[in-house]
Amino acid sequence: MEIEKVLTVAAPAAKVWDMLLDPTVMASCVPGMKSIEVVSDVEYNAVIHVKISFISAKFKLRTRIVEQRAPEYLRAEGTGEDSSVASSLKQQSEIFLTALPDGQTELRTKVTVDVLGRLGTFGLSVMKTKADRMWEEFSQNLATRLAGGEIPGAAQVTITRRDAQSQGTPAPAAAAAATPARPAPAASPAAPVAAPLRSAAPQVPAGASARVNGQEASRASVADGGWWSRLLGGRGAASGRNIHIELRRGDTALTVDWPVEEAGECAAWLRDVLK
Repeated sequence: MEIEKVLTVAAPAAKVWDMLLDPTVMASCVPGMKSIEVVSDVEYNAVIHVKISFISAKFKLRTRIVEQRAPEYLRAEGTGEDSSVASSLKQQSEIFLTALPDGQTELRTKVTVDVLGRLGTFGLSVMKTKADRMWEEFSQNLATRLAGGEIPGAAQVTITRRDAQSQGTPAPAAAAAATPARPAPAASPAAPVAAPLRSAAPQVPAGASARVNGQEASRASVADGGWWSRLLGGRGAASGRNIHIELRRGDTALTVDWPVEEAGECAAWLRDVLK
């Protein structure tokens, strides 16, 4: 999947560049960011929560800046995975900064991402819709930071530094998240693609059902916080209003109860699955 976005911000290119290389800024701007570990000036480990329809994922992202020409161009590569939803991703992001005559800066980003596993089954339409929403939130947060404002919840992001950890001294976290930062570049404009998940422990609704190969799933398999519990723990399931789908491929039968409030995403997912 390829995504290209453009944003114009009211700040000179040099200031935007410095912010994009400050992990504390990215910690507060990227939706779903939970923690960033600064391994070096060009390497970052991050944890980001993403929710796509009824599935919530917590991706552990490893990002490395492979090329940069300040203050105009940056290229980063990264990988990530969430074993709880059996999904992984690989991404490459490019950031282009262009100074405009009125003191503003055009920020253009190009992201190529491959999502594998269960999240990959949602298809391009659902993934791009999620990426669009995350980009809009990221853009608003970045504009707020450039204007000197604060973003609610930013102080909850944990930021550590590998060198500080090796000495047994915790790195600034809450304070750092409230100040401009260098994003783990690949975890910033690229992160919206992966995709971030905010989810509470789901409660299994009384009327919910899940069957694999025609067999009713046991209560333990639904309530253990695994994939089925994520599948059945949405708002529609809790209210008893679901879209009931049964799919068969070879010897495998899959029954899905999709929250009716997200019928649009259900239709997009079903179209991709049936291609």
